Amino acid sequence: MTVTTSPVTEQVIVYPDSDRQPMADNTLQFRWIVTIQGGFDALFRDRADVFVAGDLLWYPVEGEPKIRRAPDALIAFGRPKGYRGSYKQWQEDDIPPQVVFEVLSPGNTAAELIRKWRFYAEYGVEEYYIYDPERGELSGWLRTGPLLAEIESMEGWVSPRTGVRFGLEGADLVLLRPDGRRFASYLEVVAAQEAAEHARAEAETARDAAEVRAVQAQHERDAAEARAARLAERLRALGLDPEA
Repeated sequence: MTVTTSPVTEQVIVYPDSDRQPMADNTLQFRWIVTIQGGFDALFRDRADVFVAGDLLWYPVEGEPKIRRAPDALIAFGRPKGYRGSYKQWQEDDIPPQVVFEVLSPGNTAAELIRKWRFYAEYGVEEYYIYDPERGELSGWLRTGPLLAEIESMEGWVSPRTGVRFGLEGADLVLLRPDGRRFASYLEVVAAQEAAEHARAEAETARDAAEVRAVQAQHERDAAEARAARLAERLRALGLDPEA
């Protein structure tokens, strides 16, 4: 008697690139997410080994697609830049994002924030920051052993990993690069570029005008010298010494 068995089909585990949740609940939250992510991306643009992303799903455990989070911004040191549909840690030399940010919206609940803190504490985050743009509140946690310990004061705090200094101006978050430059929104960056271009254009116009004036002055000197030479020649023709 021959028994025929069906081949075992290997189960394919799907790690979705989207959690079908909005990146932000309002324009204020969105602006700060973009400012934070863009600021860190610009800060480390010359570091090939620093990956910065915003609202990217992070899967820390292979084979467990339900264990995941999508920080508003994440920074992974020791990982190359480049496209990713999600951050699968086992494909990233098992390096977790060391720095994560969350920008709060009115819809965030205390229970949700506790779950996020536990997740980041369990899966290796070294620095965890929360900014509430509506209340103007800033909190941070730093890894101490197996836990994330709250930072007592965020005013003037300097991130150990990034070298960025934190602070608040009213309700606005202030992030200062190691060189002292401030993180800026996209509109602020564009305005600064336009101002710089306008200043360059004005400087070029002033330089061109100065060159024109210099050329005109040289022409006037040349003309005066030519007139003086002609006058001296006429005087000499009359038997007079132009130097007398």
